[in-house]
Amino acid sequence: MTAPATTDAALDRLAAALADERRALLDHDVELLMRSTAEKLAALRELEEALPQGQAERLAELAEANRRNGALLARRRREVNWALRHLGRAESAPAYDAHGQAQQLRASRDLAVA
Repeated sequence: MTAPATTDAALDRLAAALADERRALLDHDVELLMRSTAEKLAALRELEEALPQGQAERLAELAEANRRNGALLARRRREVNWALRHLGRAESAPAYDAHGQAQQLRASRDLAVA
């Protein structure tokens, strides 16, 4: 394959990976999200080796799709953190006491009283 054909194929793979990533985020499909993210990173690594020439418009469209996916991912993460907080799960970041020992913050809350 020639260099332009190689970069076109990598751009096509990146576009497909971004579309799959968006679908995974909307459908809450973790397995598809992991696969599409791996495919996206592989396509980006390939594009780093042979930067596409004359593809500014397409690259801008793909960058915008990636930004939209990032915003959607941030929203999903906030939703998960909110749900975990309301279920009484402690925050994942440990706190350190005066002796340097890691302690998990306990912020539990009763969901119901029987």
